[in-house]
Amino acid sequence: MNKTLLTLAIALTFPLTAAAFSGGHDPDSDAHHGQRIERLTKELKLTDEQKSQVQAIFKEQHDKAKALHEETHSKLSKVLSPEQLAKLEDLKKQRREHWKHQKGLEKPE
Repeated sequence: MNKTLLTLAIALTFPLTAAAFSGGHDPDSDAHHGQRIERLTKELKLTDEQKSQVQAIFKEQHDKAKALHEETHSKLSKVLSPEQLAKLEDLKKQRREHWKHQKGLEKPE
């Protein structure tokens, strides 16, 4: 039962942690967010006021995702052994590399 619960927790958490951020500041993420705002501004013909409001909404959502990521990591660190945490970090790293490769952001090794 505990093993199943742990597996489920990791399976549900993994996409959140991979999507939130890699643990540091990612300049590619900033560029992506800037492009997203500019694309929406152009396609939706946002006013300057709307653009500012959309940016604020996206920033708020990002901050919430970051907080959730940190909370999840904190909870997992209380449940998993140091070896399991290290393995989880390796899995997240592999997932990020796979995602970057899929998105064409970096060349495969």
